[in-house]
Amino acid sequence: MTTFVDRVELHVAAGNGGHGCASVHREKFKPLGGPDGGNGGRGGDVILTVDQSVTTLLDYHHSPHRKATSGKPGEGGNRSGKDGQDLVLPVPDGTVILDRAGNVLADLVGQGTTYVAAQGGRGGLGNAALASARRKAPGFALLGVPGDLQNIVLELKSVADVALVGFPSAGKSSLISVLSAAKPKIADYPFTTLIPNLGVVTAGETVYTIADVPGLIPGASQGKGLGLEFLRHVERCSVLVHVLDTATLESDRDPLSDLDMIEAELREYGGLDNRPRVVVLNKTDVPDGKDLAEMVRPDLESRGYRVFETSAVAHIGLKELSFALAGLVAKSRAAKPKDESTRIVIRPKAVDDAGFTVTREEDGLFRVRGEKPERWVRQTDFSNDEAVGYLADRLNRLGVEEKLMKAGARSGDGVAIGPEDNAVVFDWEPTVMAGAEMLGRRGEDHRLEEPRPATQRRRDKQAERDEITKEFDDFEPF
Repeated sequence: MTTFVDRVELHVAAGNGGHGCASVHREKFKPLGGPDGGNGGRGGDVILTVDQSVTTLLDYHHSPHRKATSGKPGEGGNRSGKDGQDLVLPVPDGTVILDRAGNVLADLVGQGTTYVAAQGGRGGLGNAALASARRKAPGFALLGVPGDLQNIVLELKSVADVALVGFPSAGKSSLISVLSAAKPKIADYPFTTLIPNLGVVTAGETVYTIADVPGLIPGASQGKGLGLEFLRHVERCSVLVHVLDTATLESDRDPLSDLDMIEAELREYGGLDNRPRVVVLNKTDVPDGKDLAEMVRPDLESRGYRVFETSAVAHIGLKELSFALAGLVAKSRAAKPKDESTRIVIRPKAVDDAGFTVTREEDGLFRVRGEKPERWVRQTDFSNDEAVGYLADRLNRLGVEEKLMKAGARSGDGVAIGPEDNAVVFDWEPTVMAGAEMLGRRGEDHRLEEPRPATQRRRDKQAERDEITKEFDDFEPF
C-alpha cells in the first residue's frame, strides 16, 4: 500500500459568491418602505499552507478534489448572507506548486507559508446597496461571482542540508541510521529504500538534516529505477555525499566507475553543478573493502574530493564525517543572503489604463476583455430588463461604448464580453445614460424595445388584472 506520495494533481474549487437579494420593505401603514435586500456573502478561498507535521501528499492522492464553501444569499430586512469558509489545505515543507504546463506558481518553504490556490467569488449586491437618487427602488440585485476553478500540481522537494546519493545497497540507509536517530528499512537487497528518509544530525553547535535518497542506477535521470522520481529531493540540499560501496560483489563495478556514473546522472538531471561534493568509501570493515578504499583514495583526492573511509557497522570514521559535513553546511548557510522583511510594493495604475481592451477579430466580432466588464457580466441577471439596463450604464461609464466607437463598431455589430469559451455575445446598440424618466416598473427598462419573456409575462398578467378591474368598475347592479 502506498504510504509516501510526493507528486499529485489537485483540483481545487473556491466557493461561489452568494446572490444579492431584491426586496422591498413591507410594513403596515408604510407603503413606501424602500428597498431592503441584503448583499450576498463572499465565497471561501482555497489556501495551501506549510505544516511541519505533514510529510507526504498522500491525502491529496486519495482525495484530489477539494472545494471551499459558497457564500449565502442575502435576505430581506437588510440581512447580508454569511461568508463562505476558507478551505485551508496543509502541505509538507518544500512543496512546489505548478500549473499543468509545468510553470512554477509558488514554492512553499517554511512553517506557515501560504498560497491562495483559488480565489472565492465576490458576493452580489442587494437592491438596498444599488439604490440611488436616480434609481430609488431597484427591482433587481447583482448575482454572486463564481469562485475560481484551478487544476494544479503539487511536487514535494525535501528540505534537507545534506543528501546521500549512490548505487542501491551502497549503505546509505545504514549511514543515516548511525549518524542520526532515523530508523530506515535496512536489508541486503537492492531498492530497500523506497522513499526519502530524513534524519537530524548534531555535530558540535551545528544541527543539520540529512536525506537518504533511494538508490540511483544508470539512466535514472530518464526515469529508470526510482531515480527520476526522487532526484528532485536533492535539489534543495547544500551538500552532496557520494556513498561508494567498497565491498560490492558485482564484478563490473568499482568505486570510481560508480562515482562517474552517478555524476553523469546528476549532470543530466541538471542544476546541481555548484553543490560541494564529499566522497564516502563505505563498508571498510570488510578486509577487501579496506584494501580497495586505500587503492582508490589517491585517485579521488586528485580529482579534488574530500574522502572519508567509514563503516556503519563498526562505527568507523563517523565522527570525522559528521563534523566535516557540519562545516560545509555552516559555510553554505553563511553564504546565503539574509532574509529581508517583506516590502509592500505599490504599483499605481497608469493614467491612460482603462482596465479593459477592445479588439476586432477576423470575423468582425468586437471582443471586450477586462476584469471589471467580465465580472459585471457574470453578476447580471439577464432575465431582468432593469438589471440589463444597469449593466449598460456601468459599461458606458467605464468607457466601453466610446472605445467600441473608436474601434469602428457600428449599430448592429456583434460584441462579445469575456474569453472565447465563456463570453456573452450581443448585437451592439449605442445607448445613452439612463435618466429617471427612462425607468419603468421595477424590473423593466424602456431602452429595451423588445421585452424579454419574463417581462412580457409580467405585463400580460398586469393587463389581465387591469381588464378584470375595469370590468368590475363598469359593472352596474340591477
